[in-house]
Amino acid sequence: MRAVLTWRDKAEHCINDIAFKPDGTQLILAAGNRLLVYDTSDGTLLQPLKGHKDTVYCVAYAKDGKRFASGSADKSVIIWTSKLEGILKYTHNDAIQCVSYNPITHQLASCSSSDFGLWSPEQKSVSKHKSSSKIICCSWTNDGQYLALGMFNGIISIRNKNGEEKVKIERPGGSLSPIWSICWNPSSRWESFWMNRENEDAEDVIVNRYFQEIPSTLKSAVYSSQGSEAEEEEPEEEDNSPRDDNLEERNDILAVADWGQKISFYQLSGKQIGKDRALNFDPCCISYFTKGEYILLGGSDKQVSLFTKDGVRLGTVGEQNSWVWTCQVKPDSNYVVVGCQDGTISFYQLIFSTVHGLYKDRYAYRDSMTDVIVQHLITEQKVRIKCKELVKKIAIYRNRLAIQLPEKILIYELYSEDSSDMHYRVKEKIIKKFECNLLVVCANHIILCQEKRLQCLSFSGVKEREWQMESLIRYIKVIGGPPGREGLLVGLKNGQILKIFVDNLFAIILLKQATAVRCLDMSASRKKLAVVDENDTCLVYDIDTKELLFQEPNANSVAWNTQCEDMLCFSGGGYLNIKASTFPVHRQKLQGFVVGYNGSKIFCLHVFSISAVEVPQVTGGTCPLSALARRTRSGKPGPLLDFKIQQQSLADCTKAILLMQQGSQCGKQLVRVFLFVVLPQDFLGSGDPKETKMLITKQADWARNIKEPKAAVEMYISAGEHVKAIEICGDHGWVDMLIDIARKLDKAEREPLLLCATYLKKLDSPGYAAETYLKMGDLKSLVQLHVETQRWDEAFALGEKHPEFKDDIYVPYAQWLAENDRFEEAQKAFHKAGRQREAVQVLEQLTNNAVAESRFNDAAYYYWMLSMQCLDIAQDPAQKDMMLGKFHHFQRLAELYHGYHAIHRHTEDPFSVHRPETLFNISRFLLHSLPKDTPLGISKVKILFTLAKQSKALGAYRLARHAYDKLRGLYIPARFQKSIELGTLTIRAKPFHDSEELVPLCYRCSTNNPLLNNLGNVCINCRQPFIFSASSYDVLHLVEFYLGEGITDEEAISLIDLEVPRPKQDNRQQEIANSSSQILRLVETKDSMGDEDPFTAKLSFEQGGSEFVPVVVSRLVLRSMSRRDVLIKRWPPPLRWQYFRSLLPDASITMCPSCFQMFHSEDYELLVLQHGCCPYCRRCKDDPGP
Repeated sequence: MRAVLTWRDKAEHCINDIAFKPDGTQLILAAGNRLLVYDTSDGTLLQPLKGHKDTVYCVAYAKDGKRFASGSADKSVIIWTSKLEGILKYTHNDAIQCVSYNPITHQLASCSSSDFGLWSPEQKSVSKHKSSSKIICCSWTNDGQYLALGMFNGIISIRNKNGEEKVKIERPGGSLSPIWSICWNPSSRWESFWMNRENEDAEDVIVNRYFQEIPSTLKSAVYSSQGSEAEEEEPEEEDNSPRDDNLEERNDILAVADWGQKISFYQLSGKQIGKDRALNFDPCCISYFTKGEYILLGGSDKQVSLFTKDGVRLGTVGEQNSWVWTCQVKPDSNYVVVGCQDGTISFYQLIFSTVHGLYKDRYAYRDSMTDVIVQHLITEQKVRIKCKELVKKIAIYRNRLAIQLPEKILIYELYSEDSSDMHYRVKEKIIKKFECNLLVVCANHIILCQEKRLQCLSFSGVKEREWQMESLIRYIKVIGGPPGREGLLVGLKNGQILKIFVDNLFAIILLKQATAVRCLDMSASRKKLAVVDENDTCLVYDIDTKELLFQEPNANSVAWNTQCEDMLCFSGGGYLNIKASTFPVHRQKLQGFVVGYNGSKIFCLHVFSISAVEVPQVTGGTCPLSALARRTRSGKPGPLLDFKIQQQSLADCTKAILLMQQGSQCGKQLVRVFLFVVLPQDFLGSGDPKETKMLITKQADWARNIKEPKAAVEMYISAGEHVKAIEICGDHGWVDMLIDIARKLDKAEREPLLLCATYLKKLDSPGYAAETYLKMGDLKSLVQLHVETQRWDEAFALGEKHPEFKDDIYVPYAQWLAENDRFEEAQKAFHKAGRQREAVQVLEQLTNNAVAESRFNDAAYYYWMLSMQCLDIAQDPAQKDMMLGKFHHFQRLAELYHGYHAIHRHTEDPFSVHRPETLFNISRFLLHSLPKDTPLGISKVKILFTLAKQSKALGAYRLARHAYDKLRGLYIPARFQKSIELGTLTIRAKPFHDSEELVPLCYRCSTNNPLLNNLGNVCINCRQPFIFSASSYDVLHLVEFYLGEGITDEEAISLIDLEVPRPKQDNRQQEIANSSSQILRLVETKDSMGDEDPFTAKLSFEQGGSEFVPVVVSRLVLRSMSRRDVLIKRWPPPLRWQYFRSLLPDASITMCPSCFQMFHSEDYELLVLQHGCCPYCRRCKDDPGP
């Protein structure tokens, strides 16, 4: 059994209870003061339900699926319809602890700390009954006649449907062991009863028929061995009389889990079944599967465990991070939902694997996880062995049966040598825990397979022998032999097939193939071997010669007929295939796997059941040659020269030869005489080379028709028919013969050489295929070969020598990278191949995927790469205007998504890595930058919510009030609703102004700008665009300036570099520059120019202008600037460079030389240390600049 996580979600509060809609389509969760409704198919939250004022403790659905009920700490019970509408509400005097619907009458039981109530749709009032102790849990019987109540004082009270107490069960632990969860087994009593009778009639009664023939003392001994603890328990007496037992006593079983860390079972009468079973943790929930065959249990051990209906632990369903508070099974399925204290909801699918073993006509398999059923496939008899523990492995061989349990291995044997005997008894017990992948039993040994190792143990548990393999063991089978000297057939992952004798330390290698082994079988005479490999191909070998006799596709399992040497069957692709000698394969539809072939019966396993398929046996033909062949098989040679070969059709001759070939050595000699004596007699007299070639070709054709391919190949080569020889070698996968033919051929013979290369490529021999293409001088096909086989290094080397194939190499390479999710490398490969259009398409797809998956940091990076790609294409004059427009558009989107990533993380993650000031700046930046059509994935609600929250925290109350007012006009997700409503109310109590410390300053005109700027990210006075830090998003002390007319970039750089030398005491004032960044450090110095800075004079601006007037500098101003004060964005053409002047000498600013984003130097250095690269363009610090 293994559990597969289907989906997982997390609520804000503890999951107190879970209920499935009876049809399994919806899931109702009690979490906090709400009910959460989920779609079980994909975990989508359909709707939260509000109605309770306090924590909801319990929820239950009616069996008819029309309504469900919830109980809360607010002392109320609410009845809801299946349309998620509340229709009724009633109250108790205390908090509601549990609710449960009667499965028959749909009467609702609701239990509180001091009483319980019974309500049904037919009655107006609720019938309430006092309780002596707090009721924690409740459960109705299947017929709806009785209600069990679990108390905090350790008592279980069973009431009738009128509320009257009928049975009282007092547990030994008393109040120290509160009853925390109870549940009646949901299996129908009558259905269960008749199913038991039917099963017993089909299994046990058959066994009882044989019991009548043996002494009664032996009869009890037989039953004492049916359980895993046969020696310690009393023998189970068989009962053939009609069952008149009280059905309620037999089938109404109550499972009880208490905080004394025990699980117990009771009958309706109050009588305990068996003993308490220790759990070693506090159980919080218990529930049955729909048919009552398994139990789920969870609690303080932070995991959900699967138990049998008798309380035997089978395994873990799923480990969690906190206490498991509730768990339920989806109706009529193997899906399980788990609710935890930390709010996690996990939905699992349980997959129960088949544990079985087969030997000839006996098939043993696991049932109900703890039982083993042995079935005789011919007589259809069955016997059940109750192990009472988890059955992990089963092996069967002749009269032996081995069953591996968690802490031991039981060895059973048959009572007699009778082939129809079905009575097993315990022969030996190996009390030891083993971990193994496969288990095999022999007459006196068991074989354990552990990855690459085989261990041979005696029945007393002593290790006698061990074999270490070269690769993982994929298949193992006992192929018979004397007791204590049996042979094992072993298949490995590396394609090696071995035979091992249990009394011999050395393994015999039968053969080695190129593909991994999935299934093996050996023919009855031990001369042929059938293998199914990982490519679903059935291959049949001659064990002595290691020759591949034939192969067939679409196979998943194979079996030889144990009575007929040349018949085998294999299954796959929904078909059963039967192969007799060299005749064509017979096919018929079949679902499942072939596991055995005995005489006319083929045994097939489908899911958990095995069936027998009857196959009619057909004899040979009626033509004279067929009769001759049948006589030949008897060992008496027929008069070969008496029959006239010319009078027989080719079909008759072929049929006769096929029958000869199956026969004795004499028959095989007849085949050779026919081919090389009788057939050539018509041609030997002429001596004409053409007729000789014709003779050899005809001999080769005959050899090919009678399945003698190697002889046919040699003849075809002798006759110069290379193409036919290559076709046979290729069809049979003979790589060595193909390359020998290719090496002997002249390079001018292109057709056979090309056919050789094609087959070699098809047979996964690219090295030989490349050799053939080189011999032909076909470089284009060689490039195509390297590309198809993904041998990229050889392809790149060839591309370097022959640039004309560059496009043929890099385009497929880029497509291969994209198919393997290496999109960034694919984009670079497209770019290298000159496929700009494909390179842009890959980036656009990457960007769309990142936005759709809310990976906004990746989206910003991809948009930046896309913008730079467009800038590169813009160098083409024909596309310049369009690509520059795209460049600026993608740059803006990259800036938006880069900032929005922090907003998204802040609203989605429980912990924020950003300071409040940063979030405040980012939300303002985004609000001012967003276009009318908001980009995909960006939520205005999250931006305004973050702005309102951080504004309130930093004292910008007026801005916070504005943000909350804006939110009222937008659709608010449910999870933000409460916080926004509370924030809207509390902000009214704050002053109607903003903190002056937060007001942004324009460094050009020294104007204080409002926090909410209608003009966007520009100054309201001088219209100068603000320059923001790409990490903290505060306004940087930079002003952009433009070069005067006629000044080139190179001249401007030379003029700026002509600065007046600094005094020696200013040696500490130096520019820090390296390959990864350009850093500006300014400290206070004595300015030789005094207060009259020409650049500062250029900043003068008439207040209140409506148009932006850029700062244009002349050569004089450039000469007066210090190189340390200027930052330059050196854009590639066709863009112009951008120049920025720092106005605050005390601060240090760093600009990334790749993306030209500005940062405070301390922030940039910290981010590069954290990520190892620029946080915006991801350029590593050691990469050279552009």
